[in-house]
Amino acid sequence: MQKNPFRAATYLLNAHRLDQLPADTGAEIAFAGRSNAGKSSALNTICDQQGLARTSKTPGRTQQIVVFPIDDSHRLIDLPGYGYAKVPEKLRAHWRGVLDMYLRTRESLRGVVLVMDARHPLREFDRMMLEFSAATGRTALCLLTKSDKLSRGEGARTLLAVKKELAAISPDASAQLFSSLDKTGVELARSTLAGWLFRAR
Repeated sequence: MQKNPFRAATYLLNAHRLDQLPADTGAEIAFAGRSNAGKSSALNTICDQQGLARTSKTPGRTQQIVVFPIDDSHRLIDLPGYGYAKVPEKLRAHWRGVLDMYLRTRESLRGVVLVMDARHPLREFDRMMLEFSAATGRTALCLLTKSDKLSRGEGARTLLAVKKELAAISPDASAQLFSSLDKTGVELARSTLAGWLFRAR
């Protein structure tokens, strides 16, 4: 395995329904998070590619499931951003149903990366995602993005508080500081996700 296997990720397709996704074989990791938490930037940074996931100054651009294969049997999945995008209620309801079914039934899903702004962690939907991940037996990693906006002391206190709350919500979940700007936590995130994706089952 190359030093950063995620550099091989390429764009494949956008899916509006689960039956449009690739066959449910191999292994994949899903990225979820609020639309303004820096999810696309985190995905690009982990893959060491600038334009893989589309970033925008307008939150909520990711309104479909985006598939990024690494090879024939390993994928990254970018889930629609939640909690901020100004989309019609009918579309919100559609995505709630699709994501619920995806997280419950996707056999190849090895874990969920929950992207949260380090300045505003564990909002209501973040907690819901963590509770759901725990209930469905999905491993979760909380990436506390934009950690460069915090002082070292603030970052340490935030991480400690999040880990304490995780112990009550989802004991198997982990958390780390992350910054696409100064590259805090990038190697740790890559190592964790590679362990999920490429481990034998």
